[in-house]
Amino acid sequence: DVPRALITGITGQDGLYLGELLTAKGYEVFGLVRGQSNPKVAVVERVVPGVVLLEGDLTDLSSLIGAVEISQPDEVYNLGAISFVGLSWKQAELTGETTGMGVLRVLEALRIAGGNDMSGVRFYQASSSEMFGKVRETPQRETTPFHPRSPYGVAKTFGHYLTVNYRESYGAFACSGLLFNHESPRRGIEFVTRKITRAVARISLGLQDSLTLGNLESRRDWGFAGDYVEAMWRMLQQDTPDDYVVATGVTHSIRELLDAAFGRVGISDWSGLVQQDPRFFRPAEVDVLVGDPSKAREVLGWTPRVGFEELIAMMVDADLALEVESTGKALTIR
Repeated sequence: DVPRALITGITGQDGLYLGELLTAKGYEVFGLVRGQSNPKVAVVERVVPGVVLLEGDLTDLSSLIGAVEISQPDEVYNLGAISFVGLSWKQAELTGETTGMGVLRVLEALRIAGGNDMSGVRFYQASSSEMFGKVRETPQRETTPFHPRSPYGVAKTFGHYLTVNYRESYGAFACSGLLFNHESPRRGIEFVTRKITRAVARISLGLQDSLTLGNLESRRDWGFAGDYVEAMWRMLQQDTPDDYVVATGVTHSIRELLDAAFGRVGISDWSGLVQQDPRFFRPAEVDVLVGDPSKAREVLGWTPRVGFEELIAMMVDADLALEVESTGKALTIR
């Protein structure tokens, strides 16, 4: 009677938080990892004790079928993707194969393993606010038309519509979470939020002199990843499958993020510490994203618990601790 869940992308930020959540709820958790020598395996095993790791790849259908047959999941959470938007212009084909076609392969694996019967497994697809791109309305809702502005956003849009298609074609219990930006101390350092909080920690410790960024006017709806994975789980506990915007409903600029991060270490004027470089601007910019989470609140009973200031403080504190531990330097607040 123990529920079983398979998570693709378990080595990422969301996968780790979701693995923790499901384990705490009594699930047997299976995680898909690429390659036996994946350096993130140790992190997964430390954060999610008892997880069963299966080797597989979103570009290889046979490995996905094998993972489904071994895990026999009640729920599948497809979080795996090439998820760094900036990289998607440089690796557009790989992004399409993994982030887009990977969704098709997971759904096909469920269909094939189930003998064309998809009713026994509930499926969650990690859709993205980047699908809205050049937004048609603000805030963005489940009904807002998509206009993606990056290969990543295009691939996510493909995966989103595939999820809808398998729901309508095969009666699959398939849901998409249109997640707006969600961050945590587990975020990769290539993402702007973590790039900033890590640099702020290093600057405050005298390990780094400055920080170079692109567009400081971009505005995003930032929440805490640990809150957002609960929304994923709640979607699969409903009577009928559907798609939901998951967001805070509040937008902040990169400048406000810098204010919060530098303020955490006692630096009120960061203007001399931050430089702008055109190389970090996107080829096609997305200026403002902010979601309307009304449906998630009303149907799922979900609301975010961690606010923007608390999130940035959490991330700066975590990066300070990491830098102090790795360098042995004492923290000196300016």
